[in-house]
Amino acid sequence: MLILSRKLGESIVIDGHIRVQVMRVEGDVVKLGIEAPMTVPVHRQEVYEEIQRSNQQALTKQSSPLPKLAGAAKPSAMPAKKMNLSKP
Repeated sequence: MLILSRKLGESIVIDGHIRVQVMRVEGDVVKLGIEAPMTVPVHRQEVYEEIQRSNQQALTKQSSPLPKLAGAAKPSAMPAKKMNLSKP
């Protein structure tokens, strides 16, 4: 883990396109501003962990089998039309 010291208003840059700036310090709480492309998800740790848990449950959850249809599909009684491909 990289540990950096930053003062109010100072920033760090991650991978050239994500900027994290110290916006405010209130007692023992530090408020950060994060600028990142819309394609980069940014979550608080507890939210990220809940997303991961939910995704894992969705993958491992046993789903009930689909109900069978009341009547099995039967082939159509109508004959297929023949196309006349001969030139007039």
